[in-house]
Amino acid sequence: MNLHEYQGKSILKDFGVAVPVGFVAKTPEEAIEAAKKIKALTNMDTWAIKAQI
Repeated sequence: MNLHEYQGKSILKDFGVAVPVGFVAKTPEEAIEAAKKIKALTNMDTWAIKAQI
């Protein structure tokens, strides 16, 4: 089976498994907006960043 990470997260979520919230940001401004969204959704102040450069 060839499964991408986003596909696996979607399947897990469909079966009620908690998966981390995530957004794609291509600019610093988009990263700031993503952080604001994550804060609003999770009410958490500490996050992990997964970056692919």
